[in-house]
Amino acid sequence: MNRFLRIVLVFSCFELGVLLMILPWSAFWERNFFLQRYPEMIPLLLSPFVRGAVTGLGLLDVAIAAGMLRGRRESSTVA
Repeated sequence: MNRFLRIVLVFSCFELGVLLMILPWSAFWERNFFLQRYPEMIPLLLSPFVRGAVTGLGLLDVAIAAGMLRGRRESSTVA
């Protein structure tokens, strides 16, 4: 993979992961379009279980970015 594209992909994965870890616990999460438009979703989206699941996805995304930083190279040998 091109080195520049790899850097962009790692940065994007890391940034998305950090956002997914922070946003569910911020005030922005409690005052968004979907909660105003669909009030029946309030119990679901404000549930600690859903917030924890979104945070877990963020942690997974950061772990993927860290794994990509280690720089595993695909082997070019033919078996």
